[in-house]
Amino acid sequence: MKNFLFELCVESLQSARAAEAGGADQIELCADLQIGGVTPSIDLMRTTIEELAIPVHVLIRPRGGNFVYSAQELIAMRSHVDQAKLAGAAGVVLGVQRADGSVDVERSRSLVELAHPMKVTFHRAFDTAKNLSEALEAVILTGADCLLTSGGKPDVLAGADTIRRLHEQADGRLEVMAGGGLTLVNLVQVVRRSGVSCLHGSLTGSPQNGVSGKKRAVRDTAMLEADVQEAVRLLAAEMKLRMTSP
Repeated sequence: MKNFLFELCVESLQSARAAEAGGADQIELCADLQIGGVTPSIDLMRTTIEELAIPVHVLIRPRGGNFVYSAQELIAMRSHVDQAKLAGAAGVVLGVQRADGSVDVERSRSLVELAHPMKVTFHRAFDTAKNLSEALEAVILTGADCLLTSGGKPDVLAGADTIRRLHEQADGRLEVMAGGGLTLVNLVQVVRRSGVSCLHGSLTGSPQNGVSGKKRAVRDTAMLEADVQEAVRLLAAEMKLRMTSP
């Protein structure tokens, strides 16, 4: 049985296909990654879910910017959750905050309950909280199945030690997934330092054949598939090492 999970964040059907071909366990589907991602169109949802055999988790975010939403925006988010459910998504990715940056447990929980039986990941809105330990307990109260976090830092490597503490604090009450700035270069260090076995990323900063991620902002599907294959290989090797180490 597989003892790890790799999720690729994508915004097109072509990238989703490459993720599956490369061995990703699931995808997060969104639109407009340049602004951090928003909910994809219903057409993209349906087509991607129909074509892929691996689970598709849909981002529920009505706009870029902060995660403090108006009543109208919450109505839109509920509609998007319903759309994802009807399209056959395996899960949704969401999060709502209060004006002070704390987790809005009540509103987030209402979305989690609406999403059932889909899985729910609370996204990196979490990383802007002032107290991550308190925020983790709040996320658990929402009923979310998974927390995506960079440990409150700009990237997962910088936040790896905090991710480990959060993982230990969660103690199985929800899955902690490391994500944000993940690359093929830092993946092994992130796994070793964080102690988690679930990773998320778009791998856009991963060098390949001596070419930096910034210089190849638009990757062809073969290149993306190769990146995913390498990420999965590295993660599998680290999990095997973890299992055999005394």
